Amino acid sequence: MGTLCHYALFDLKPAFRLDLEQLAVRYRELARGVHPDRFADAPEREQRQALEQSAALNEAYQTLKSAPRRARYLLAISGHEVPQEITVQDPVFLLQQMQWREELEELQENADIDGIVPFKKRLKAAQASLEDDFAGCWDNPAEHEQAERLMRRMQFLDKLGQEVRQLEERLDD
Repeated sequence: MGTLCHYALFDLKPAFRLDLEQLAVRYRELARGVHPDRFADAPEREQRQALEQSAALNEAYQTLKSAPRRARYLLAISGHEVPQEITVQDPVFLLQQMQWREELEELQENADIDGIVPFKKRLKAAQASLEDDFAGCWDNPAEHEQAERLMRRMQFLDKLGQEVRQLEERLDD
């Protein structure tokens, strides 16, 4: 398994559009094959290899099943080093980020459990739209900057989605 590309581990061609259910099924099949319990009686070297393969498989799966992580990974393997820190030179999106944040804070202050549902719907729609845009431009070198910009937006919305889920859990208690 070594340093095989995440896609190669799953016998997939690098692409942004993936069948996530198929990916999950394949992951479970492969994970069973390298599960450390299967190597409990094996020599230590084989146990260590199984553990490493299991970790590599898990890392690959976590990356591919997340749209923003998959986008970043695709950019990286196509030769674009994407810096870790997020500097979004994207005034339109910065403004939109502020609006999303303010809305989320209002939902939180008002403990507005009913307001979360439409907020989540809009968030999902925004994520789907970014994913479509990214799929349309990631493999065109001329559009690399746009692809990177879209990936950063995806990361932001993903983080916002996690915060919405945390808020929901707090309000449900």
